[in-house]
Amino acid sequence: MDMTVPPTAKRDYSLTGESTRRALETGLAGAEWYHSDVPRKVMKELMQRTDGPAIRDTVIWLGLLVLMALGGIAFWGSWACVPFFFVYGVLYGSACDSRWHECGHGTAFKTLWMNNAVYEIASFQVMRNPVSWRWSHARHHTDTIIVGRDAEIAFMRPPLMLRKALSFIGVVDVWDSLKILARNAAGTLSASEKDYIPASEWPKAIFAARVHMAIYAATIILALVLRSWLPLMVIGLPRIYGCWHMLMCGLLQHGGLAENVTDHRLNSRTVYMNPVSRFLYWNMNYHVEHHMFPMVPYHALPRLHALIKDDLPTPNPSIFNALVEMVTAVNRQRHEPDYYLRRTLPPTARPYREEFHTDNSVPSRQL
Repeated sequence: MDMTVPPTAKRDYSLTGESTRRALETGLAGAEWYHSDVPRKVMKELMQRTDGPAIRDTVIWLGLLVLMALGGIAFWGSWACVPFFFVYGVLYGSACDSRWHECGHGTAFKTLWMNNAVYEIASFQVMRNPVSWRWSHARHHTDTIIVGRDAEIAFMRPPLMLRKALSFIGVVDVWDSLKILARNAAGTLSASEKDYIPASEWPKAIFAARVHMAIYAATIILALVLRSWLPLMVIGLPRIYGCWHMLMCGLLQHGGLAENVTDHRLNSRTVYMNPVSRFLYWNMNYHVEHHMFPMVPYHALPRLHALIKDDLPTPNPSIFNALVEMVTAVNRQRHEPDYYLRRTLPPTARPYREEFHTDNSVPSRQL
């Protein structure tokens, strides 16, 4: 049965405020998380790194990027360029996110320089400082959706629905990303950035931001000299018009689910997706599995899912189904910030681990 949740004080999502203090005092920060049982030998096999799958997928990705860019350039000035730049935009502005993510974990390739090279390229495309976001994402995995600790919470409660909708066309988040890069390039790191980036890495973060901003400045100058939007259609603008798939999939990861718990089955969502989306997303649709075992490479996640699915909530059968579920829950959180979806576990699963739930929220009806 649904329960009416009493209103609570506004959450402090900063990394230096009251929520941070509470998370540290209660043991939520750096807590031990629930993991499904996987035999040690099997887990060792799943964690085995290899270059083959990532080289194949990266060659396909970069090859398609080049072909679509050449097609768009060749047909520039006519409507025939539109399908080329549409595909180019998704490959640039959406597929970059999963490449940034997996190579940031260092699991996509076995060879270190390959991980680093693709990570730098993808970080530039997605407009993220490659130094600060490496550390930010490490914190995201240590303290997933812990208020006051996780810098990557997509839906802060109560959610701003219009702002999130605008993100699908890159208007808000690109502007925010450029402001952050410009601030970093000027030599300034925020208090939150200094909280999760080691001091020894601060100069690297500033230098990386300056490189990114220099490339954008050169692209704008070239566009002005040529009196053409074409340079910006190749560098920069695809992050705006091609990010919709990244946002669609990325918001499903945790949207509408629990905060301040130490069981990824409560705060992460696995969704079955079509092969094209899985290629663009590099199997991150298996998101509960990824958070439980982040050192398992993307190409092994389907095998991991098959092993532990009886201990997880039933995955959403499609992107559309997951979007309807998430939007319904997030829309309700506008008026009931403590509401969250608590998915039903199969009879074969161990009970949820909920002892660290420190806010005033209560479980919604099970879905």
